[in-house]
Amino acid sequence: METKSALIESLFEKAEVYVQTNMDLFKSRTIDKSADVVSTLVSKIAFIFIIVLIALTLNIGLALWIGELIGKFYYGFFIIAAFYTLLGIILYFFHEKLIKKPVNDSIIIQLQK
Repeated sequence: METKSALIESLFEKAEVYVQTNMDLFKSRTIDKSADVVSTLVSKIAFIFIIVLIALTLNIGLALWIGELIGKFYYGFFIIAAFYTLLGIILYFFHEKLIKKPVNDSIIIQLQK
């Protein structure tokens, strides 16, 4: 009778070790995936920030140049603002296809690696 209880006890110990090992493996994989996604997002945000600064500088220069060509500097800023308003309206109606889906797909691909 003791051998059966010893075998059952041994089986439970091995099962406990197996479950603990799987939990540790799951935690490690989760941490790795999370770190990968966060680091990818941070690097993309930094890149986007630099692009925004470049675009802002170029837009100010373009607005001043257009304003100089027209004769009034503030006209150039109005024209640039109208262009971005039109662009914003287009993005509003097509944001699902142009922004949301590619970002969603990118995150899913990062998580599946």
